[in-house]
Amino acid sequence: MLNEGERWRVICGDALEMMRAMPDNSVDAVVTDPPAGISFMGKTWDSDKGGRRHWIAWLSEVMAETLRLLKPGGHALVWALPRTSHWTAMALEDAGFEIRDCIYHLFGSGFPKSLDVSKAIDELAGAKREDAIRGGHIGMSVQGGDMNNVQELGTSVPHSINKGAHTRGTPITPEAQAWEGWGTALKPAAECWWLCRKPLSEPTVAANVLQWGTGALAIDACRIPTNGDKTPAPRGQYGGSHIGPVGHSGLRNSDADHLGRWPANLILDEVAAAEMDAQSGVLKSGAKSKVQNGWGDNGIYGNGKPHLKQSIANEGYASRFFYVAKASRSERGKDNVHPTVKSVVLMRYLCRLITPPKGIVLDCFAGSGSTGVAAIQEGFRFYGAELESRYVEIARRRLEQEAMSSQFPELVGVR
Repeated sequence: MLNEGERWRVICGDALEMMRAMPDNSVDAVVTDPPAGISFMGKTWDSDKGGRRHWIAWLSEVMAETLRLLKPGGHALVWALPRTSHWTAMALEDAGFEIRDCIYHLFGSGFPKSLDVSKAIDELAGAKREDAIRGGHIGMSVQGGDMNNVQELGTSVPHSINKGAHTRGTPITPEAQAWEGWGTALKPAAECWWLCRKPLSEPTVAANVLQWGTGALAIDACRIPTNGDKTPAPRGQYGGSHIGPVGHSGLRNSDADHLGRWPANLILDEVAAAEMDAQSGVLKSGAKSKVQNGWGDNGIYGNGKPHLKQSIANEGYASRFFYVAKASRSERGKDNVHPTVKSVVLMRYLCRLITPPKGIVLDCFAGSGSTGVAAIQEGFRFYGAELESRYVEIARRRLEQEAMSSQFPELVGVR
């Protein structure tokens, strides 16, 4: 566990063993990216452990330990793929968590890993397409797109596909001609973050927050800006101090009338935002809008009286209603070979949403340390575990560098 004055620590080893040595109610938030059980890129750490039942039991055991370490009312954000997100949700519930919501992160950088059925039929018949450029993954055809900056499942991966792998060639057999244009997979464009909470120990959220400092979400700190000059401020920039007062709006140059939009359970990256905006065009909202059966003057919803509700007058594209994660291409670094690096900007937003002031963020699947970097940038402390030593060293270098360059140099990490 972190000692007083320590900013971060990353342990090399099994997450369960690490957590079993930690005391109850000792962390404030969990933000973690566990395996998905799909054997991503052939990695053994992403195997399904023998099937759905075994995988759920495994993750449930891990998450039960994180539940024990969380303070009552503490939140966790747990990553999942749509394909196996129901496995993750079942494991979280079996561990004792309350499922509160699911945040969907949409991205435009994924590429389809799809079998070209027509081509496979020709290969089955022994018919070789001479004009097809071979390469890439066996049995896979990647169609279109810039293959110089390949990304899969919302995360960067090394460029391993031949640029010509998308060339299908001309079908030869009649059967292949009949099935031309058929595949087996869609383009990945979404990932899930399950938002769950450890049960409260007190009768109300208010009492739990006063007792433990956990149980609530930092809504104002994660509001969506209403225009270009009002942007959510990192926690460390509240009023120029380390951590601002509880309830601070978290908006630079904000006032009582323009706190920003309520954070949604949908997050876009820049490419996904551009695709949405291309469909929506410029939208306008007036200063007032008529709400039928809305909140009445007596504070009762649905009292049957039309009600004029004051709203922010602005115009822009549809994506302005959702947080847009702007990730730098330099985030990975030259020596970071981890196949599923997450956006630090996105991780900062997620850490900020669920972590109380000066809290400790736990990541039991730390990878190359993106969650830890984000936690430090937000003014939190970080504790992580990673099984593979080469990724641990990458994470430690990133965290060490971030801690030294941050505004809190007096808090040092432990290797």
